[in-house]
Amino acid sequence: MTPSTTAPSPWFVRPRSGEHPGTLFCFPFSGAGASAFSAWPAAIGGAEVCPVQFPGRENRLGHPHYGTYEELADALADALAPRLDRPYAFFAHCAGALPAYETVLRLAALGLPGPEHLFVSGQPAPHDASRDRMLTMTEAELRAELEAFVRGRGIEPRPDMLDLGMLVLLRDHAAAGAYRRGEPAAVDCPVTVLHWSEDPDAGLDELDGWRRYADSVEFRTVGGGHYDFMDAPAELLNLLTSWR
Repeated sequence: MTPSTTAPSPWFVRPRSGEHPGTLFCFPFSGAGASAFSAWPAAIGGAEVCPVQFPGRENRLGHPHYGTYEELADALADALAPRLDRPYAFFAHCAGALPAYETVLRLAALGLPGPEHLFVSGQPAPHDASRDRMLTMTEAELRAELEAFVRGRGIEPRPDMLDLGMLVLLRDHAAAGAYRRGEPAAVDCPVTVLHWSEDPDAGLDELDGWRRYADSVEFRTVGGGHYDFMDAPAELLNLLTSWR
């Protein structure tokens, strides 16, 4: 299917362009949506940047929440199918790496073209996902974390903004808490694991479990904190050109 005949989809917030030879599908973290990539350029290294919009947030707030990561991967594999007519890669940050990984497995099971590369950022491997610090937090602690995040982005959080953010975050948090993968299942593409140098919750030791998920697994450290990917730092963008 050509880009000109691909029907609009609620899963993708940017109109598809026919100008680029590849696509970089980008997965946000828990509680967030495709706007996490609003500062990113339209293309990186010849690949069109395509943020993925999960249901139940932002412009899809009225859509039912995706439920579990497994259900999300099932639905996303179907949504991606018409867009896999050119080479592509996945970039996924924090908990978004888990449904991204599950989607790679679903695509392989369906016999659809797989990604050329999987980039996972600041997230322990699927079988270690239960170690996530946020899974031990109370609702009050999660709200404080959300407020700190919003302030860290230079925005003074209003109560109604926090209430809406918590609505999304708590549903995503439940999906993260329910996710279990006892044993690694390897993917067919190379994996690059990105470690943020100032991220206190996802050090290299916590990320090491990804070694079991592909024949080729590379670890790269990027300068910055956990959420600095949102600003599209040049060091990160340079790394994301490696698959093209």
